Amino acid sequence: MAQTVLVTGGTRGIGKGIVAALARDYDVIALWRRTEPKGFAPQVKTLQADLSAPAGCQDAIARALTLSEDGALYGLVNNAGALAESAIDGFDPDPVQEMFHVNVIVPALLVAAALDHMPRGGRVVNISSVNADLPPKGAALYGASKAALNTWTRGAAKELGPNGILVNAVAPGAINTPEAPRPEELTQTFASLKALGRVGTPADIAGVVKFLLSDAAGFITGEVIRASGGYRL
Repeated sequence: MAQTVLVTGGTRGIGKGIVAALARDYDVIALWRRTEPKGFAPQVKTLQADLSAPAGCQDAIARALTLSEDGALYGLVNNAGALAESAIDGFDPDPVQEMFHVNVIVPALLVAAALDHMPRGGRVVNISSVNADLPPKGAALYGASKAALNTWTRGAAKELGPNGILVNAVAPGAINTPEAPRPEELTQTFASLKALGRVGTPADIAGVVKFLLSDAAGFITGEVIRASGGYRL
């Protein structure tokens, strides 16, 4: 019986790439809010949920568990995220507060809801960003939300270590996705700032996530792994 892994924001971009990579070895549930699932392997299960709604995280976990063959959740990949502008000279606080909720509070609520159903050896992988250390101009609070996620990742790893549950994060650099490709000029600008000379793909991030879910990563917890192609080295 394959282990069940839930991927939030799993029907587009990096999340969709993660689902595709994991589906070869796990029973994957792709959770989505607005982007309807398309082009998935037949074995991938999908689940619509609004994680920002009151009790949305608890409801999503409860429904995901009904899709698990053994009623357990081996892995939780917190990929769903939000981005809001926050120029220093003035910004709308409402979308920024929603962004912090989605980027920081939602992963914590999902873990809390799933904890009683995660076995020893279970894994939590949070999708962070290099912007946690290199905040983007005009959206510094987005970087701050990801920095908070990194700090929570380390704290959760410490708290859940006695339970045998590993908690790590992956911090992508610039990633081009099929749904939202950057203009060629901007793509080349980002590529020039990377040691590998190219922007990343969802598959680049999916490979790191798959490693963190594997037995090979059984002694890794509380880490934030950059997957940026050597951005700004």
